[in-house]
Parts: sequence; structure tokens; C-alpha cells
Amino acid sequence: MSDQLVVRPVVSRRDRRRFQRLPWAIYAAPGAQRDPHWAPPILASERELLGWPGLRGGRHPFYDDAEVITLLAERGGQVVGRLAVLINHVHNRKYNELLGFFGFFECVDNADVTRALFEAGAAWLRQRGMTAVRGPVNPSLNYTCGLLIHGFDRPPCFLMTYNPPYYAALLESCGFVKSQDLYAYEMDMKLLEALVERFKPAVLAALERTELVIRPMDPARHQHEIATYLDLYNRSLEGTWGFTPLQPREARHIAAELRRLIVPQFVIFAEVNGEPIGALLALLDYNQILRKLNGRLFPFGIVKLLMGRRRITAARAMAMTMVPGYQSSGLSLVLLDRMVWGGGGAEGAARWGIERYEFSWVLESNASSRGTLKRAGTKITSTYRIYDKAL
Repeated sequence: MSDQLVVRPVVSRRDRRRFQRLPWAIYAAPGAQRDPHWAPPILASERELLGWPGLRGGRHPFYDDAEVITLLAERGGQVVGRLAVLINHVHNRKYNELLGFFGFFECVDNADVTRALFEAGAAWLRQRGMTAVRGPVNPSLNYTCGLLIHGFDRPPCFLMTYNPPYYAALLESCGFVKSQDLYAYEMDMKLLEALVERFKPAVLAALERTELVIRPMDPARHQHEIATYLDLYNRSLEGTWGFTPLQPREARHIAAELRRLIVPQFVIFAEVNGEPIGALLALLDYNQILRKLNGRLFPFGIVKLLMGRRRITAARAMAMTMVPGYQSSGLSLVLLDRMVWGGGGAEGAARWGIERYEFSWVLESNASSRGTLKRAGTKITSTYRIYDKAL
């Protein structure tokens, strides 16, 4: 069999399986020590995010207004690299750009393989009029994104990326340059308790003239509550670097995906005069269980995931959403307090035995949030990078 390097599109069900199984060859190769920090992706979810038909049929709603090609690199009959290249039309209309994106990148430590993959991807983008490419995004900034460049000594939290240290050098050898860094911050329970005790009275005093209500998610109204959260998410992130709003069908799809994973005590809303003005969503670090499931939730993995979540010791505060006018109010601290310790007859998340919270991710350009987290005494534990390249 020829050792010639070949890059070609994914066209068959077998190709799709080989595309998805490549990470096992990189992080858990037979005869080699498995990377203890790597958590296999949920294969069914990844298939949808790649634009392939999912378990429920049809494509992921992200692709209602996006295009994608998935590429395999092969040598000697073995898959040695993979890449997805995308055009997000929502982004390009919003920013008046001709920007392509890449994601789902995995590769052996070989610059030639990486170069061949990105040359094929760049050709596809140029044919469609794109003038630059950005990534990794899987498939956008609203999902997993960024290349890990610092923090290889610890496992990633749920829905955060992970990759070998050599990936940065591979991308940079192809001419990619830093566009923006994303940070993950960590806070243990003792620090959080001290922070709330110090600042909560001042925040509540400043808001005492308003009809402020802090409440947990109502599980009986799950669909409505998640829709409210996602609306706050879109409104609060408008104007943030690179942000594109979730489209209605996409938001509904995400709400359905989160139904089994969300614990109501970990979703807190703030309302003023009956109107939602902010929310906090934290997810348990399901990676602590997913590392043992080998990428498969069905038929028994989902049972293990749900039955084992009381043993999870960390949570990820994914998004602290505040609409304009309240983003510097300090309300985020009040939401954290209610989530962790409860109140108003509601059980707090502290009873789940969570030992630490990760706040991720936070944009390098988000000086306000970064300053708040720094003053709070949190520390950066991981750094992820978004790269750009002109075509």
C-alpha cells in the first residue's frame, strides 16, 4: 500500500466512523499510555455538530445557515489527520466579512499532514469567496472552541477543549497567528464564601429600591426557562468579540439537548419588576464520568451519567448573562450566592458536594469580567487560543 499522503472529503459512513475514531489513535493508542486528562467526545452529539444526520434524523440547526466540508488525511491506509472547514453565514452577515472557520482538528505530530489538510480546506473556502479563516471552533463560538495552549497538567471541564501540546506548533507552522485568547478561572468554595460575605450586602443595598427577585429554575417549565436563559444569552453578549446570536431553531435544539444535563439548582435567574435581566448557568463537570464511557451514551452510558452525577466534585459556570444596564451591578455575586447556598426554601448547589467552580471561558478582550475575577482572587488555570490566517 502506498505511503503517499492523501487528503479527501468524507463521503461515506465508513469515512465518518474513521473521522470520529481518530482521537482514540492520538490520545489512547493501543500499546501506549492513555492520556488521563482526555475525555472522549459524545459521538452522537459530535456527529450532529459536524453537520451529519443525527439520531433524530436531519442536520443540526446550526447548518440551516452554514456550510461545511469534512476532510480526512490518510497515509498507508491509516487516518493521520482530520479537519472540518465551515462558512458561518450568520457571522459574515453580522460583521460584513468573508471569513471561513475551521474546527474538529486532530492530527498526528507531522507538519506535512497539517499543511495538506489546511491547504485543502483553504482551497474549498477560496472557491466560495472567503478571504480569511479562523478557528478552532466546533462549529462556532457558541459551542466548544479554542486550542489549549496552557493548562496541560489538568483535565478540562465539561464542554471545554483538550489537545496535545504540539498542536499549537502545527497550526503556527501553517501561518496561523493569534487572534484572541480565552481563559478558564478557578475558584474553590472557601474563596467563594469569603467573597460573598464581603460584597453581597453592598450589592443588595444598591438594588434595594428595585423589585429584585432571585430565583432558581422551575423544572416544571424547563423548555420556557431555557428559552428565557438563551434569550438573555443573546442579548447580553451582543457586542462581544466574534459573537453571533443563536438562531431560534438552534436555541430550541440546545434547550432540548440540555434537558437531561441541567440540574435546576445550578440555574439561577434575576428579575427586576417582573422582567428577566440576568441568569447564571452552571453545568456539572460531566467529564469526570465521560472519561469512562468511551464516547457512547446509549444504551447504558446515559444511565451511568445520570446515576453518577452526585459523585461529581466540580462544576463549570458557563455563562453569567446580564442585559445592558446591569452588567456592572454586582448581581453576578448574588446569583452565585443563591446558586451555591440556596434561599427562599430552595436547596443550594452546596449540598451536591461541589469543591470548586470553573468560570470559562472568558475572552482576553473582556477587561470587565477579567478584572472582576482577578479582584475576586480567582486564578487562571487554562488558556485557549483562537487563530486567524489570511487566505
